[in-house]
Amino acid sequence: MSPWLALKLPPASPFDNFLRPPTVKSRSSCNSGWSQAQVASKGGIPFHKSKGQHILKNPLLVDSIVQKAGIKSTDVILEIGPGTGNLTKKLLEAGKSVVAVELDPRMVLELQRRFQGTPFSNQLKVIQGDVLKCDLPYFDICVANIPYQISSPLTFKLLSHRPLFRCAVIMFQREFAMRLVAQPGDTLYCRLSVNTQLLARVNHLLKVGRNNFRPPPKVDSSVVRIEPRKPLPPVNFKEWDGLVRICFNRKNKTLGSLFRQKTVLSLLEKNYKTLQALQLTPDGISDDAEMASCVSALGDGLGDLNMDGEDVKDDDEMEMDDGDTKTSGFKDKVLAILKQGGFEEKRSSKLSQGDFMHLLSLFNKAGIHFS
Repeated sequence: MSPWLALKLPPASPFDNFLRPPTVKSRSSCNSGWSQAQVASKGGIPFHKSKGQHILKNPLLVDSIVQKAGIKSTDVILEIGPGTGNLTKKLLEAGKSVVAVELDPRMVLELQRRFQGTPFSNQLKVIQGDVLKCDLPYFDICVANIPYQISSPLTFKLLSHRPLFRCAVIMFQREFAMRLVAQPGDTLYCRLSVNTQLLARVNHLLKVGRNNFRPPPKVDSSVVRIEPRKPLPPVNFKEWDGLVRICFNRKNKTLGSLFRQKTVLSLLEKNYKTLQALQLTPDGISDDAEMASCVSALGDGLGDLNMDGEDVKDDDEMEMDDGDTKTSGFKDKVLAILKQGGFEEKRSSKLSQGDFMHLLSLFNKAGIHFS
């Protein structure tokens, strides 16, 4: 869960005075011995550690995040998870307006109370709801404070948004962030890395240690900058993801071994025969709406508990028996393509974006498709 809700304790230091919104007068129930009833009776909000409602106690981090976002005075900013609005205030000062999406109705009320009657009241729009289910409005920059379990779907929802935004600055669980920026050969390089970097330039901005929060979360965090590529690469995203899913089924096995698996050959041969019979090839991406749908689908199956997207089936179950003649002709065709491009002994964990694009083009030229 995200530890970046800037909700403050009663003043105990200059930092506390800086960040605490005036309407929050009580301690978080997850950080003291007070009961939630006691907290509520004192006019405050009971905060839940289990929901990622930790307290960012370092105001310098807020300033650094706003600075690194590169906000212009004309920018419309999308903020996800504003909490009680400490970062929101900085964003309102830096940009033209802020659209804040918040799931917790208590935080929505607190946010509205905080800016009511201030010069910022007309610059702030609050949407109460689940960001994964909301239709997002136009925005130039996104600053996201998110529950970590929605990291993958949110990342690809943002990248599927049209029109494309300029950049997003998001706090992720550190390991997830490192997977986003991982390069070929890195231990954490995975399907998430490949699909994200196909669509965007991703840079690690800063590490945020758990001790910057009260109470400290169980993991460190990292802030990442994501800039969508403009224009997007000329690739059929359904085809691309079909290939990448197979390649990262076991990223450290050779491609020759992966493409010998029964399930892989059966799928590809079925596609091949169907398209041959109908004398068809997969359609290109026809418009922005279809492209956005395909981009959003690239995040499917990339949950945080299985960020590699690797299959868990037994290899013995999936290997094709060389004595099986039913699909041996098609298997030879597939292996010949791998040999042609010099891919048979290569491993997905070390292939670049260009390598995957070359491999996809070789298969497509031979009439083999992945969607």
